[in-house]
Amino acid sequence: MKTLAAVLYEMGRPAPYRESRPLSVEEVELEGPGPGEVLVEVAAAGLCHSDLSVIDGSQPRPMPMVLGHEAAGIVREVGPGVHELRPGDHVVFSFVPMCGRCFYCAIGRPVLCENGNRANAAGTLLSGARRFRNAAGEPLHHHLGVSAFSRFTVAAQESLIRIDPEIPLEKAALFGCAVMTGVGAVVNTARVEPGMSVAVFGLGGVGLSVVMGAHLAGAYPIIAVDVRPEKLELARKAGATHGVNAQETDPVAAIRDLTGGGVHYAFESVGSERVLIQAYQATRRGGTTIPIGLPHPERMFSVPAVSIVGEERTIKGSYMGSAVPRRDLPRFLALYQAGRLPVDLLLSRLIRLEEINEGFDALARGEVVRQVVRLGAA
Repeated sequence: MKTLAAVLYEMGRPAPYRESRPLSVEEVELEGPGPGEVLVEVAAAGLCHSDLSVIDGSQPRPMPMVLGHEAAGIVREVGPGVHELRPGDHVVFSFVPMCGRCFYCAIGRPVLCENGNRANAAGTLLSGARRFRNAAGEPLHHHLGVSAFSRFTVAAQESLIRIDPEIPLEKAALFGCAVMTGVGAVVNTARVEPGMSVAVFGLGGVGLSVVMGAHLAGAYPIIAVDVRPEKLELARKAGATHGVNAQETDPVAAIRDLTGGGVHYAFESVGSERVLIQAYQATRRGGTTIPIGLPHPERMFSVPAVSIVGEERTIKGSYMGSAVPRRDLPRFLALYQAGRLPVDLLLSRLIRLEEINEGFDALARGEVVRQVVRLGAA
């Protein structure tokens, strides 16, 4: 079948993207689903910094590629061997397909799935297949098993979680990355307890989701750090008790002053080694720093080695919120429906697929939290 998709042919084109046009919106060929695969009509897909990191080359992926990894849609066809999904089901995508058989899946840490992450690195589905081709017949790679910037896509059944059809799909899409990563980092990775102090560095979709998760967990105080006043205001609506503008104030000094020595948990969602060092410095003795943002793979950071031992500090990575998506997505969605997670705050605006390059300009400038592309069956 034919589908309209945004294809990235080369990384590293310069901003502004409205001029360099790194994403080519074009009609491509999509094969039907193979064994264990599902054809999904994508209703809505979020623009995330992880997508931007592929566009600018800081997270290298095989090219060419149909980009996009945070999405929701409706099942239209299932391949042989698919028994848990059927046409008409509403689904959210998991950007790590979880095989259920490898060591990490077996011990309950499926975001580290060996087979799923191997397929993601290769730009294929879990089976190793690629289902997209351009007009010239050239195979196109899949982005994290999702390729959401296409009206239709094929995904492994392991990449899909069925959801309540009453949830608007443009909101449900945000749970596939921003909410699962941010809230998951609080409740799964850090396991923040009531009354523990929290600082959140960076208030994009993931950072604001951390704030929501910290508020849900009963943390106090919750200190939000960013350089944009409008995002600090959003953080207060999401549950932050204090805001620090890092352009006007030294955030480490401000946090230490507010808490009498530092927070119990500091979350870094910028993907900057410089900000990660600040987050570490903002924790108290015995504190934990949770890096969430993805820095360039060549970037390094250093902290005083003695502080890790002598002050019992912890640095604990969190990928995809240390989630078990089949467990966590339904419960996070239920909390949203119950008014416990104000996810609507994340949605900055809806855009068309043809506006996607301009959308990434706005994201790169930090003007928005989450823009959502409306594609098909919303």
